[in-house]
Amino acid sequence: MRVILTTRTQFKKCSNKFILHILWSDVKERINILSGSFYIPKDDRSKPEGDDAHFICEEKQTIGIADGVGGWTKKGVNAGEYARELMINSINALHTVPRGAVDPKRVLSQAYSKTKLPGSCTACLLSLNGNILRAANLGDSGFMVIRNGNVLYKSPVQQHGFNHPYQLGQGSGDHPTGDVIIVGTDGLFDNMYSEEILLWVTQEINQSSDPQMIAWRLAEAALYNSMDKFADTPFARASRENGGNHSGGKIDDITVIVALILQDYSV
Repeated sequence: MRVILTTRTQFKKCSNKFILHILWSDVKERINILSGSFYIPKDDRSKPEGDDAHFICEEKQTIGIADGVGGWTKKGVNAGEYARELMINSINALHTVPRGAVDPKRVLSQAYSKTKLPGSCTACLLSLNGNILRAANLGDSGFMVIRNGNVLYKSPVQQHGFNHPYQLGQGSGDHPTGDVIIVGTDGLFDNMYSEEILLWVTQEINQSSDPQMIAWRLAEAALYNSMDKFADTPFARASRENGGNHSGGKIDDITVIVALILQDYSV
């Protein structure tokens, strides 16, 4: 696996600094991804759909996730609508390229240019093109790759400061078959450490090969931590490191996508 981090600004009107690409290479067999998802919006009667949005496009072997920035609520803007429109526009952009030729960065750029609603969001898109896994990631949503019970890679959080992520908006010869990709909004990664996620996935993968079931169990575990006022969570630790005193989990929308890397027997 090669990791490439580019540092050019892709979106002229947004605050992004980094676009992340991960490439799988040196794999002889054809592989495929089988994905499932689960979404738990936080309890907010004014926004029953929450701020998260996601999609799974099996035809193009592409998955995407977005999290509307909640700070827009103070301005009377529902950032969840922005996130949902961005994901819809991402799907529309996917329809213009053939399977195996998807560039997540280009898809995200095209979707951003078509999204005109007020608001902003973090975003993460991944696509399996042949034997190459490409990802474009911005903000504190992200993903991790698990292989043989170990975290092979975890995307870094990209933010200006604590709880202030970058956002879009107006204003080797290793064998990858069997790898598990976890994609989530900050509702997952703020409430569960990588080691916790790894433990849950390792336990669940031994009981079920259904990615949606695994996504559900991870989302439920994150929800439990988010409501625990005394839990030692990544968000609480980050708060302390930045001079805050937050204790326990962070109540938020939680979206989890689980993708299993399988051998492609269709050819």
